[in-house]
Amino acid sequence: MNATAAPSSPIPRPSVIQLAIKEKGALYAAYIPLFADGGIFIPTAREYRLGDDVYVLLTLPEDPQRYPVAGKVAWITPPQAAGNRSPGIGIRFPGDEKSRQLKARIEEILGASLAADRPTQTL
Repeated sequence: MNATAAPSSPIPRPSVIQLAIKEKGALYAAYIPLFADGGIFIPTAREYRLGDDVYVLLTLPEDPQRYPVAGKVAWITPPQAAGNRSPGIGIRFPGDEKSRQLKARIEEILGASLAADRPTQTL
């Protein structure tokens, strides 16, 4: 008796998103300091689910370096969300040393504006 295994479904590869933030105000609106290891909001019309893996190549204002981030979707703003918010996803940075350095770099760029009470893309 020969048993044949059912074909297994391929593991979906994480999507790759390049995000270049050119202005400090845009970085303030996109940064998610409430995530313990930091995070970033990415405007997109593509559908994602919470927990989806996303690979982001992030460029910060006045910084030529591209920061690779292997994050997970931890926030979703659907199309037609209240308050005229842009549809998109919030990516939670992983809890590794590179992410801690990226979070520190973002907070260094934002400086005192982190304490501002201006609205952001997420909260």
